[in-house]
Amino acid sequence: MKITSPFIFLVRIYQTAISPFTPATCRFEPTCSSYMIEALQVHGLLRGGYLGIKRILSCHPWGRTGYDPVPKKKCDH
Repeated sequence: MKITSPFIFLVRIYQTAISPFTPATCRFEPTCSSYMIEALQVHGLLRGGYLGIKRILSCHPWGRTGYDPVPKKKCDH
């Protein structure tokens, strides 16, 4: 089990148990919860968690909008 698994599980609970009952307000594609899962899978707990939280904090009426993919992982040479 990866260290990110419990955090991904929590986001999945949000996606299935909470999100369907709230208005669709995410300003980005992919949604913030999907972004968080992908960021954790690609970048791990620290960097992925940072990227996901940064994205969630930027999802407000005065922020930008549109397509915002998770950045690719830089190669370690």
